[in-house]
Amino acid sequence: MIRTHQAGTLRPEHAGQQVTLAGWVARRRDHGGVVFIDLRDSSGSAQVVFREEDDAHGLRSEYCVKVVGEVRVRPDGNENPDLPTGGIEVVATQVEVLSEAAPLPFPIEGASGVSEEARLKYRYLDIRRQQLGDALRIRSKATYLVNEVMNERGFVYVETPNLTRSTPEGARDFLVPVRLQPGNWYALPQSPQLFKQLLMVAGLERYYQLTKCFRDEDLRADRQPEFTQIDIEMSFVDQDDVMELGEAIIGRVWKETIGYELPSPLPRMTYADAMARFGSDKPDLRFGCELVDLTEFFKDTTFRVFQNEYVGAVVMPGGASQTRKELDGWQDWAKSRGARGLAYVLVQEDGFGGPVAKNLSETEIAGLREATGAEVGDAIFFAAGARHASRELLGAARLEIGRRKELIDESQWSFLWVVDAPMFEDDGEGGWTAVHHPFTGPKPEWNDNFQDHPGEALAYAYDMVCNGMEIGGGSIRIHRAEMQQRVFDVLGISKEEAESKFGFLLEAFKYGPPPHGGIAYGWDRVCMLLAGGESIRDVIAFPKTASGFDPLTAAPTPITPAQRKEAGVDATPKA
Repeated sequence: MIRTHQAGTLRPEHAGQQVTLAGWVARRRDHGGVVFIDLRDSSGSAQVVFREEDDAHGLRSEYCVKVVGEVRVRPDGNENPDLPTGGIEVVATQVEVLSEAAPLPFPIEGASGVSEEARLKYRYLDIRRQQLGDALRIRSKATYLVNEVMNERGFVYVETPNLTRSTPEGARDFLVPVRLQPGNWYALPQSPQLFKQLLMVAGLERYYQLTKCFRDEDLRADRQPEFTQIDIEMSFVDQDDVMELGEAIIGRVWKETIGYELPSPLPRMTYADAMARFGSDKPDLRFGCELVDLTEFFKDTTFRVFQNEYVGAVVMPGGASQTRKELDGWQDWAKSRGARGLAYVLVQEDGFGGPVAKNLSETEIAGLREATGAEVGDAIFFAAGARHASRELLGAARLEIGRRKELIDESQWSFLWVVDAPMFEDDGEGGWTAVHHPFTGPKPEWNDNFQDHPGEALAYAYDMVCNGMEIGGGSIRIHRAEMQQRVFDVLGISKEEAESKFGFLLEAFKYGPPPHGGIAYGWDRVCMLLAGGESIRDVIAFPKTASGFDPLTAAPTPITPAQRKEAGVDATPKA
C-alpha cells in the first residue's frame, strides 16, 4: 500500500506516530511561512502542516499527493471540534505529487450555486464532495444489508434478462434493434414481472434480485430512464407474509444505516381511507390538516359551484393573513395542476372574507367553522366536482400548505402500508384499465364476482409509504387461468391479444403454477430517503438530467448511416 493510514481515521491516540497519507488537496492556507493543507481521501480529511513553505510551494486544489509526517496533537485553542480529526495535525517531512489537477470547473468544497448540468458533466469531481460520496456509501451499505436479510431467509438470487420482448406495463419501452434479425427488436424490461412469475412456476419459491428497469417516460426529480429496484417473489404466501418480509428489509436497512428503529408491525390504512382523509394514496402523516368531506353539509346549497358530486375542504392554519397576491397565486397553482381554480374563504374576526363567502347561505356560514375545524385567522380551501380528482387537488393543496407553513416535521419518519386499492379504474373511454397490472389478484372476497362490479372490486395489493413517498409496492398474483381470463375480459383484452402479449406466461400457467405474490422496492428512492437527498439523482453515481441527457458522456448521440444500416433499424422483418 502507498499509505499507512487513511486521513480521516487519525485521532489523538496516534500522536507521535510516523504516517504516510495519500489523497487530494482539499484546501490550502498560507500563514506566514507555515502552510496548512487539508488532505482528503474517502475516509475524511486531516490537517497537514508544512513548516517549510517551499515544501508546499507547488500544491494546488485537487492535486493528488502523498505525504509522510508525524501525527501531533494540535496546540491548545487550535482544535476543531466539528471534525473527527480536529484534535490532531500531521507535520509533514516529505511530500510527493502523484498527479496534478487542471484548474477546476467549480470548487469541490462549497459547490453550492453550481448548476446541476455542470456537476453532472464533471460527475467524477462532484462525487469527491463529502455529501455525494457519503450518499453512495450509504447506498452501498444498505445494499449489503438487503442481501444479508434475503440470504438469511433462504431467497435465491436470479438475474433475469435485459433483452426481452415488449410487453405492456404502463410506460413506453426502450427498444433495441437486432442486427442478426433485421427488422426485429428487443425491448428493455420495465420490470422483471413476467420472469419472476415464471420462476415461481419453476419451483424456486423464493426469488429476489437488485435489478435495472427501463422506462421511456417523462422525467422528474424522482424518475430516471433507468432505475434500480429490489424485486421479490414468493410462493405459497398471502399478503401478510409479503408485508412482514418488507418490514424486515426496511427495518434492518433503517436501523443499521441511520439508527432508526422501525415500529413493527407498521400501521395499515385502506386506499379509500387515505384518499378520503389525505387526498393521496401515499399520505404524509408527519402533519395534520386532514381533508373534510362537506358534500352532505352543502347538499342544499344554492351556490352552483358546490352543487356537485363531491365538495371537500382543507384548512390552512393562519392562511387568512395572506396577501391578495398570495391568494391569487393559489389560483395559478391550481390551474397548473389542471384545475379551474381553488375556491376559498378567510376566517376573520368579524366573519368570513373572500369571493366565495358572499355565495353562502346564513346557515352555511354559521356552521362552516364547526364543520371544518377552522379557527379565526385560518383560510379554508375548497374543491368541488368529481370525487377522485377533487380529493387529489385538495391532497396536493394540503402538502403545499404543509410546506409553506413549515408544518412538516422533517426529523420524523412516517411509515405505513396502504392496502385494498381498486383493481380497475375508468380509462376515460368507457372501458377499464388495471390500477396495478393485469396479473394482480382480487381480494379473496372478490374472487368470484370482480368482473360484475369492476368499479368496486378491490385488489389484493399493498404499498409501503414513507414520508409521503411510495417506496415499495406489490400484490398477490393471479395463478388460475380462468381468473386471469376474466381480468383480461374486463380490460377488453381478447384471447388472441393476450396470447400475443403474454403467451409465454399463459403457456407456463398450464403446468401447475403455485399461488404466489411479491413486492418491489424503488431502491433509488429508498436510498435517497436514507441519505437525506432531494432527488434520486443524489444517490445515483452517473444519472441523467430531467431531459434524459447525460452531460458526462453526451448521450444519447446520433448514429451514423453505416450503423443504422448494420443494425437493421429500417429493415422490414421477414414474414
